[in-house]
Amino acid sequence: MIRVVLPAHLRTLAQVDGEVQLQVTGPVTQRAVLDSLEARYPVLCGTIRDRRSGKRRAFVRFFACEQDLSHESPDDELPDPVVRGDEPYLIVGAMAGG
Repeated sequence: MIRVVLPAHLRTLAQVDGEVQLQVTGPVTQRAVLDSLEARYPVLCGTIRDRRSGKRRAFVRFFACEQDLSHESPDDELPDPVVRGDEPYLIVGAMAGG
């Protein structure tokens, strides 16, 4: 099982508490995890990735094993600790301002 941590506003939207656990078949990539997440919680479609392009939204970041994966290829496999369920895949709402 892949453990996914969502920011508070997306947990509220998806009506979940705490981590989400997903079963991902095949290679465990960012794309596969997000596809599985959106399939299970369709209300999240378009909130993390653009519906048309599939690209990450500007103020959303992805982390795993203390690494920022936001600019990595969505088809790169996630680190082994995430695949084993030892570490979560984090979806984080970035902040900006001045």
